[in-house]
Amino acid sequence: MLLGLRTAIYPAPDLARAKAFYRDLLGVEPYFDQPFYVGFAVGGFELGLLPDGQPGSAGPQPLWGVNNADSAYQRLLALGATALEPVHDVGEGIRVAAVLDPFGNRLGIIENPHFDLAAVR
Repeated sequence: MLLGLRTAIYPAPDLARAKAFYRDLLGVEPYFDQPFYVGFAVGGFELGLLPDGQPGSAGPQPLWGVNNADSAYQRLLALGATALEPVHDVGEGIRVAAVLDPFGNRLGIIENPHFDLAAVR
């Protein structure tokens, strides 16, 4: 049974550059930082960087929660991401968007006013 998002792993052939990008995006240092894996704690979940993977936009498509999809999307672009899917409403006030990080990975965001943080386990 699935319990919810725990970890989203992004391939990062240039681990140092990826670590800097995600550090700047998240505003925190990684809690786990080794040559074989870098992990960031993000709201009770983990964003992991794996140096031995192949970036791409067709693989898993996790959505990371944000308070404001428009400002988050613009910040991602300012940090060097490339537009993939502009912010759009998918119903009931839920707004999603996606970019390609500087390494070619899809990074999706979601503004969901119905998300129940108390349900996170």
